[in-house]
Amino acid sequence: MTYLSTDNVENHFHDVVIIGSGGAGMRCALQLADAGHRVAIVTKVLPTRSHTVAAQGGINASLGNVLSDHWHWHMYDTVKGSDYLGDQDAIEYMCRAAPRIVRELEHQGVTFSRLENGTIYQRAFGGQSREFGEGGQALRTCAAADRTGHAILHTLYQQNLRAGTHFYQEFFALDLITDQDGCHGVMAWDIANGTYHLFQAKAVILATGGAGRVFKTTTNAHICTGDGGALVLDAGLPVEDMEFFQFHPTGIADIGPLITEGVRGEGGYLLNAEGERFMERYAPTAKDLASRDVVSRAIALEIRAGRGCGPNKDYVLLKLDHLGEELIMKRLPNIHELALRFAGVDCTKEPIPVQPTMHYTMGGIPTNYHTEVVYTDGDDTEKVCGGLYAIGEAACVSVHGANRLGGNSLLEIVVFGHACGERVNAFLKQRRYHPPLDKDCWKKAVARVEKWFHSTDREDGPRVSDVRKRMQTIMQDHFSVYRTEDVMREGVEQIEAVAKELKQARMDDACRLFNTELVEALELENLMGLARVTAAGALARTESRGAHARDDYPDRDDQLWQKHTLAKIGESGVELDYKPVRTQPMTVASFPPKKRVY
Repeated sequence: MTYLSTDNVENHFHDVVIIGSGGAGMRCALQLADAGHRVAIVTKVLPTRSHTVAAQGGINASLGNVLSDHWHWHMYDTVKGSDYLGDQDAIEYMCRAAPRIVRELEHQGVTFSRLENGTIYQRAFGGQSREFGEGGQALRTCAAADRTGHAILHTLYQQNLRAGTHFYQEFFALDLITDQDGCHGVMAWDIANGTYHLFQAKAVILATGGAGRVFKTTTNAHICTGDGGALVLDAGLPVEDMEFFQFHPTGIADIGPLITEGVRGEGGYLLNAEGERFMERYAPTAKDLASRDVVSRAIALEIRAGRGCGPNKDYVLLKLDHLGEELIMKRLPNIHELALRFAGVDCTKEPIPVQPTMHYTMGGIPTNYHTEVVYTDGDDTEKVCGGLYAIGEAACVSVHGANRLGGNSLLEIVVFGHACGERVNAFLKQRRYHPPLDKDCWKKAVARVEKWFHSTDREDGPRVSDVRKRMQTIMQDHFSVYRTEDVMREGVEQIEAVAKELKQARMDDACRLFNTELVEALELENLMGLARVTAAGALARTESRGAHARDDYPDRDDQLWQKHTLAKIGESGVELDYKPVRTQPMTVASFPPKKRVY
């Protein structure tokens, strides 16, 4: 065993290290800890503040508690919702596993809302089949009022405490320890104490969530900075499909907090300035419960046509007061609280002002449906990076393709958290010992932090907060709901210029103890890399598909673009490559592309 030759780095040895304490990481940790492995969760926040806690509307599973349903219909809806960019083997895996996984959550203690007969309550959500089921609408989304993510995360945290999972709270992951044989650990910074830590592990799992803070206006918490994807890019591996960021149609206007799709599932609907239910024009069948990309673009078109509401005509109204105060306070209590707090609106009496807001990262770290991180090495043959796994929003498996259906994100994190646990458990039987590490493996991470402390000696150079604001504004202005060649090309040039500016940025706080400015600087480095690959991938994709909508290429091009984008950052800049979509499911016939109509 090789120990480091410095007293400044503390060593930790675990069978498995999971970076991130959201639902995906917690579900995987629970399975591995219950199997007897020494499991560590390294998280930059307290576990119950992970972003899973913000998920509101529910988790999809074909339980059929209200109307008849089947996993095959769920699979069809997900493939269609992905605009045929989702990998159908992974989608089948997820949809087939959903009923079992949700019942398992119930047995673990998740407090789902109940029907009168005691079974789990299920509501309608966008993009769910209307051609199936007894009433013409699949009711598939299992809900714990409008706090479903909160219920799941707290339950999994309590179960992990029981199982003996080790938590390293307020630790920031700096660098993956990799060699030609794969990944063997991670270097991290103890935020509270200002010290370096090397976590040596037989397997490393990235469960760091999305990268919503690339954009100026988002439903994502400030912690959603794409840390896992940035670690992979820094290790010389690609990220996948980063041009596909989902804009949720109903964020609170001008501020961004999410108003769940569950509001429309319960019977709420959208109105323009003329009092018209405009979704009937854009999606005659599904109306307000069309998929999210369809509804977001419809709102954008209404605003562009001058039918927006408010003094700037830049939002529409979400009406739910007709549902009655009793139903709202029973099934949507958090929405009532959010509307009061952020919009000053009592939604039991008046509508909520809403507009499309960046919400979800469909792209991420490339994996197969076993959750192993994969890459191609110049010969188009997909290879597995030994000992490295990715799950949840940080990963791109890809079950969401170009557009995610509501209710599938909570499902993805628990299904693939379970799948990862199974795969890692089998892997650990082969890798029984920690491999020796290079004696200098800690230096890169230390240099990354120390350069920021050295920057406090400079009086010139932009501040970290100013660079972040410029980056977010560029992404918001150039890569939003609608995109065009000229606007995106200008955005790419500006992002590359800001990326160079970041190298000269400085921070003011030289204290090593709980230095939040340092954390923001490290997060900005992560965001900047992901912003660069997002911009380059979006400019290159000359079609409209799912969340990637172009005015200059309004149609989907399956012949040319039914393929995944792979992006790396080399010495000369962003490097793009592509790989085919996996269109063949595991056991059933594939769903060939066709026009997506709701």
